[in-house]
Amino acid sequence: MANLLAALLTKKLFLPGASFASLLVLSGVLGVASQLGDLAESALKRGAGIKDSSNLLPGHGGLLDRIDGILFAAPILFGYTKFFL
Repeated sequence: MANLLAALLTKKLFLPGASFASLLVLSGVLGVASQLGDLAESALKRGAGIKDSSNLLPGHGGLLDRIDGILFAAPILFGYTKFFL
């Protein structure tokens, strides 16, 4: 449901030239990429044997936990807008 809302808002606000169907697929792909980023970052922390990646945001797992999904999703969004629009 959130992907549907994200696709509608993106079409209206940022990418009016893109088709709704392609934005719906893109929002699903970005959701999966974001979760993969979170899993990859958690695997790195487990491999290193640490609980938090920094003390900048205590109780949140560190700053890297706040941006791990963006690190994986942003290149996909850039590639989509660069090569398909």
